[in-house]
Amino acid sequence: MAIGVAMGYFFPGIASLLDTFRLDTVSLPIAVGLLVMMYPPLAKVKYEELSQLLKAKDAKKVFGTSLFLNWVVGPLLMFSLAWIFLPDLPEFRMGLIMVGLARCIAMVLVWNQLAKGDCEYCAVLVALNSIFQILFYSLLAYFFITVLSGWIGGATASALVNVSIVDIAKSVFIFLGIPFIAGILTRFFLLKRKGKEWYDETFARHISPIALIGLLFTIVVMFSFKGLYIINRPLDVVRVAIPLVVYFLLMFFVSFWLSYKLKFRYAVAATQSFTAASNNFELAIAVCIGVWGISSLQAFAAVIGPLMEVPVLISLVSVSLWIKKRYYKEVLV
Repeated sequence: MAIGVAMGYFFPGIASLLDTFRLDTVSLPIAVGLLVMMYPPLAKVKYEELSQLLKAKDAKKVFGTSLFLNWVVGPLLMFSLAWIFLPDLPEFRMGLIMVGLARCIAMVLVWNQLAKGDCEYCAVLVALNSIFQILFYSLLAYFFITVLSGWIGGATASALVNVSIVDIAKSVFIFLGIPFIAGILTRFFLLKRKGKEWYDETFARHISPIALIGLLFTIVVMFSFKGLYIINRPLDVVRVAIPLVVYFLLMFFVSFWLSYKLKFRYAVAATQSFTAASNNFELAIAVCIGVWGISSLQAFAAVIGPLMEVPVLISLVSVSLWIKKRYYKEVLV
């Protein structure tokens, strides 16, 4: 994060340079980092066992809870926090609302892996979130930004959001579809050639560090886009950061509490909580840049998202592991 901010501050032209490498609204440098980051955890998923996961007796309850947290609680909570903390800053508020609507399909794979969550369950959830984003993101963006915000704050608080389903589908395919396909092909090809033991014990172990390299590269690129602004306007960063941190903490602990009350095993509860607390900042940033421009305050608010998510969610990994030790018996994990 520090390297990215420093690059953006001392070399302000780097944002424009990086922005030249894009496919419509998709930043190619960010896409490359995400592909590298997401491939290892997706290559570890036991796709041949997913049918058993979907047929489990509590599958409907687990997936229903996740969809409710992600597509009802999450967007409404971020919308409420944006209005509570940023009533006088409509551009920042719009950026946060766009973040709240973009459910996580990328970094959650890393947080879930570090917290020893269920990789197969996580893969299904990110697939479901991807489908829902393609179908509903543009409609929800119009409703929350133009209709609901206009109803609460009047015409000056609303803005027309023009983002097509095609643009969202393109972003989701690049950020998730490509590494998903690569992970599936890799697993079935190498399992057939080398066997399950070699794949899980040798190949999967050696590709794991690549995910963190991709994560670090993505963070550097994201923060270099707005490094100059972050240094010059620190109070704006704080104003945007406060509702984001409140959002992460509330979503994580409410999700864990609900999962515990519903008697989900730890691996599922952890995956549930990190999926609910994380957001697809890559999509939110791409949409904000596409709708309002790379220099817009909406895009800046979206970039602040990972600035807060990375340290908060890494800290919550430790909290999750403590919860496992404190509240879950090892035999049930």
